[in-house]
Amino acid sequence: MNDEAIYTARLELIDFLIEAFWDAPTEAFVADLIEGEVELPEESVTPEMDEGFAMLESWIERNRGEDVADVRDELEREYTRLFVGPRPPVLPHETYYREDTDFIGDGLVAVEESYAAVGWEPPEEYPEEADFVAVELAFLRHLVDRQRRGEEEAFGFERVFLDEHLLEWADAFVDDVREKADPGLFLAASLAFGGLVTFEDELVAQMVPG
Repeated sequence: MNDEAIYTARLELIDFLIEAFWDAPTEAFVADLIEGEVELPEESVTPEMDEGFAMLESWIERNRGEDVADVRDELEREYTRLFVGPRPPVLPHETYYREDTDFIGDGLVAVEESYAAVGWEPPEEYPEEADFVAVELAFLRHLVDRQRRGEEEAFGFERVFLDEHLLEWADAFVDDVREKADPGLFLAASLAFGGLVTFEDELVAQMVPG
């Protein structure tokens, strides 16, 4: 796989994860999954990502031919149960998992400073705080896109963001979703998210010597 293909695959995976997490999935997103041709990697990437892709493939096959609106409604109920509540069992925010800050507390400033360091602001359509999983993924996408455009310093920014943020909480978040969610889209996306963080950590380590 050449560099451009790798960049395309990284960005497409991040786009999928943003769409899966930022709110209850839209009908268009669900239709793309169960009616379209979803291309999943044929080769192993990371154990978590492989598990997530296999689960996603099974979920797609189970729902292929089902009414898109019905599937979307089912996903909205599951998304609300898992991530919205009342009293959701999983809170997909970095500061929830960190011991050095309160949930939605001072730790938000550190996340926002990471964004500001590269002149990035979360899109207005994201209603959640700066440490929400979809927002952090959108920032990661921004850095990967800059890398594709040849900005080598973007690898350094990603190295810092991984070390100071994503690597600090991704595993615990995935563990929580694995415990609380049934096999399906959101668990598959969570596993793929954990695998993505591992993959990015290994890739960036090749570009930014420790």
